Amino acid sequence: MAKKDEKSHKNAPLIGIDIGGTGIKGGIVDLKKGKLLGERFRVPTPQPATPAAVADVVAQVVAELSSRPEAPAADSPVGVTFPGIIQHGVVHSAANVDKTWLHSDIDALLTARLGRPVEVINDADAAGLAEARFGAGQGVDGTVLVITLGTGIGSAFIFDGRLVPNAELGHLEIDGFDAESKASAVARERDGLSWEEYSVLLQRYFSHVEFLFSPELFIVGGGISKRADEYLPHLKLRTRIVPAELKNEAGIVGAAVEIAIKHKLTK
Repeated sequence: MAKKDEKSHKNAPLIGIDIGGTGIKGGIVDLKKGKLLGERFRVPTPQPATPAAVADVVAQVVAELSSRPEAPAADSPVGVTFPGIIQHGVVHSAANVDKTWLHSDIDALLTARLGRPVEVINDADAAGLAEARFGAGQGVDGTVLVITLGTGIGSAFIFDGRLVPNAELGHLEIDGFDAESKASAVARERDGLSWEEYSVLLQRYFSHVEFLFSPELFIVGGGISKRADEYLPHLKLRTRIVPAELKNEAGIVGAAVEIAIKHKLTK
């Protein structure tokens, strides 16, 4: 009987939470399809975004999702993303939230607040994992690099469908500059660049990353992935490069996938 119970828990839906600078979003994730069951639920990020205030909002989001008919078991683990470097559950950078997060054990804080197992990963890592498993990188073996062009340059390093965490490829130094200071979507707007001019900077960036890692696939995310036809055709790379597919749900899906892997609830 135990074996049957164990099997029934495999790929059962789980809750994923995406902590952002402006909103904290959550959803119930179907781990077979990589899609949300029902609508996502969003609450504005508290200001200031201190650990205690954010933990309260995460608890609020989890409570709403847990009240739904399709909710997973009350003791099931919850996956959470955070906009910073996370190592062994500890926060090592916090650019878009309150500085009091630095060096705090976010896993322990949220596990205590929710009364169920919680594991936190970097937001770009979560989005990249979801994209590699269920989006544009589905079925691709070897190295897949998911690069998000936004306020900065986020990145996720996936190898054979597994996440290699905390790859900060937006901070590579190119021509004496931090790459994201020149090649992020915000930098394009700040410098008033046309898409063709911006493509020159992207070419320099992607060529450098390609040389370092020889990936099988680049996936480009972020808001400007919707305008991919304006710049991707200008790039000349050995590596195939495609726009992301999962859009705003990627972080929620990736958070649930990561905790399912950690707890051996999915492959």
